[in-house]
Amino acid sequence: MQDTDLMMEGFNLMLLGMGFVFVFLTVLVIATTLMSKIILRFSKPEPVVAFGQKKPAVSGGQNPDMIAAITAAIHMHRQRQQK
Repeated sequence: MQDTDLMMEGFNLMLLGMGFVFVFLTVLVIATTLMSKIILRFSKPEPVVAFGQKKPAVSGGQNPDMIAAITAAIHMHRQRQQK
């Protein structure tokens, strides 16, 4: 084989490999986009609650243990910030 034949064979193999990768990634992006649109169409999104707003109450009241734990954590955080 001549050097030019080897170079042409290598060039063809490179183009074939790069083309395959390009086509695969394009199909992957299209499939991911379609799946995302399908899921968003058929699922019901949960309402977004901004920080500081109350979430809709699921149960009848607030958990006092949770409130105590959060209050203690905030207190400890503020003490560490002052040092």
